[in-house]
Amino acid sequence: MTREEKSQVIEELTAQLAENAHIYLTDISGLNAGNTSELRRACFKANIKLAVVKNTLLEKAMEASDKDFGDLPKTLKGNTSVMYSETGNAPAKVIKAFRKKSDKPLLKGAFIEEAIYIGDAQLDALVEIKSREELLGDIIALLQSPAKNVVSALKSSGGKLAGIVKTLSEKEG
Repeated sequence: MTREEKSQVIEELTAQLAENAHIYLTDISGLNAGNTSELRRACFKANIKLAVVKNTLLEKAMEASDKDFGDLPKTLKGNTSVMYSETGNAPAKVIKAFRKKSDKPLLKGAFIEEAIYIGDAQLDALVEIKSREELLGDIIALLQSPAKNVVSALKSSGGKLAGIVKTLSEKEG
């Protein structure tokens, strides 16, 4: 790879890092071609982009990026694959599901909305992260519940109130 090609790859990686708020670094070494294809299909279905990268080039892209990756560049040893996703927990869910059949991919680290997670032990915490849509859904449900309670109370007491009014009107007649 020429110096010019390397700088082109670094520019592309820097752009990918800038565009994505959810970045996972994994180790998929040791997966055979069939398992690698299966992982790629699972990533595609979950709207995750998977790319194998050279550690030195990714490290230079991280340095060139506006984001603060903290200790994440220190995890760039051995085989490294990058997962880019629009949803913070999607790659973690794919990794966890895939590991039911295989011991890979291993999580080296992740960058989620400015937060940095280092090590495979963080996988369960990453699976539990709620996506923006899930959080909005929770907020909407919380906001709707008091209104639903009021409507429900009015409906139930409204039936009682109507019954009382009807009974009273019948007694007068």
